[in-house]
Amino acid sequence: MNAITVRNLPPAVAKAVKEKARKERLSLNKAIVKLLEEATGRGSPQASKPVVHHDLDHLFGVWSKEDADEFDVFLREHRSIIDSEMWK
Repeated sequence: MNAITVRNLPPAVAKAVKEKARKERLSLNKAIVKLLEEATGRGSPQASKPVVHHDLDHLFGVWSKEDADEFDVFLREHRSIIDSEMWK
């Protein structure tokens, strides 16, 4: 494939690319290709796998049964006031 030259790359973007390359242990070229594939939706089949986030894992399993039951009651009450006709 032909080479592409990018001029006037903002310093913050260059820093982000370098950081991605470092974190994923990729060359700068591979990191840039990966970013372009992700941005254009043209990545490899492996790149199209759904992303699994773990940023809320620390909250998993911290409610007691009573907390969960109280929350369910709250949800039922509030769902009953939603006008389903407005959401069609």
